[in-house]
Amino acid sequence: MQEILYEYQMNPTTWVYLSSLIMIAVYFKFRRFWSVRNLDLIGLILLAPGLLLVAHGREMKDLAAGASADSAGPGRETVQAREQPPKADGVKEKAEEKPDPGRQLEQRGYLWLFVVGGFFLFRMLVDSAMVRRPLLEPNLSASGLTFACAAMLVFLMSNIITHPPTKSDGAAPAPSSEKLHVNQENADVREILKQRGPGYPLFHVFSSESDEPAKRATAIIAHLAVVLGLVLIGYRHFDNTHTGIAAATLYLLLPYTANYTPRIDHVVPAALLLWAIQSYRRPVVAGILVGLAAGLIWYPLFLLPLWCSFYWRRGLLRFSLAVLVVLGIMAASLAFMPSSLGSYKDQFCQTFGVWHVHSKDIRGFWEGLAPFRWPVMAGFVAMCGSMALWPAQKNLGSLLACSAAIMLGTQFWKAYEGGTFMAWYLPLLILTIFRPNLEDRVALSAISEGWVKWRK
Repeated sequence: MQEILYEYQMNPTTWVYLSSLIMIAVYFKFRRFWSVRNLDLIGLILLAPGLLLVAHGREMKDLAAGASADSAGPGRETVQAREQPPKADGVKEKAEEKPDPGRQLEQRGYLWLFVVGGFFLFRMLVDSAMVRRPLLEPNLSASGLTFACAAMLVFLMSNIITHPPTKSDGAAPAPSSEKLHVNQENADVREILKQRGPGYPLFHVFSSESDEPAKRATAIIAHLAVVLGLVLIGYRHFDNTHTGIAAATLYLLLPYTANYTPRIDHVVPAALLLWAIQSYRRPVVAGILVGLAAGLIWYPLFLLPLWCSFYWRRGLLRFSLAVLVVLGIMAASLAFMPSSLGSYKDQFCQTFGVWHVHSKDIRGFWEGLAPFRWPVMAGFVAMCGSMALWPAQKNLGSLLACSAAIMLGTQFWKAYEGGTFMAWYLPLLILTIFRPNLEDRVALSAISEGWVKWRK
């Protein structure tokens, strides 16, 4: 941003303090201190310390790794081995493992995110039982919120354009000055795919590019889609434009959005899922968007029991066929991918999550704790299966809350940086916080009977 604003400096920690105060001033209801809205707002603010701990822990690990690489020279290990005295038979030397401060700080950050995420998971699961939902508008007028939303959007989009790529942004390692061999390039690409886990291989490679204009443009378009989707849902489904603008402004104010703005693997699935909610009255469009999100990152496949149950009485066939057609097209497109991404079988297995548990490729909280992920995964699968039956009468409100709960639940067992992909559920969670009573928005009354005749 210094290229646009003279001597502009804003580090993540300062932005956490400033944005938290702004969110309290705009959204905190001082006349209803013990309201659920205030509790939700405090929970959103408490996500920021966990992100800071994770970011600082990674920086410390990178600095330590760089220092150890610089201190190591050619032939040093051989010299040290010659200088060591011979050991007596039967004597085993116990290597003293020194704790890594960066790793410990990163683990605390992930643990913090899991604790706050557990609160919001419980909050989303019980949201359908909260029938009384009084209208609590923000403390700022609609005109003021619109100006703040536009200003924040300009700042964040400028940050995407001027932001230098770093390792935390998912940038791929920079190639050396010499021309890399084709086999080495293919090995690097496959290493990225193994680390990222399930999902469309080309999307993973594209999101890991260090400095790609198309990637920056995609991030800008995706953020614009999220903001526009929040405003439209407030206008069309909540019957309150002020609420939609307030939700969009809160999304832009969150420290997470500012820190992970360039990450398209975060925001693109969020935009697709949000517009699927916006298009819930058209099962074909919603199915296309959900299927596309599931094909890109795999995890939205767990939304299918919930969404099929929502469309059970009307629209199920249209929604299911749209999802299957999109997934089939994406599976067929793998045959035309470059050979550097692997064979068709490998790409198919990666796209549809046939294998995704590799302890050596885990990066995040579960690094070194891979066996303990299995009970968490089993509980998550059971929760997703129960969404087909509970709540029995599904409406737009329960669809919002349960979709947010499922995408939030994936963070507890995701192998690659699980807990930091908040964009997958934050827009849905914010809409659930602001939503009115939507018990009348059910599929039977909101969706047309046939394929051609649409309900206005």
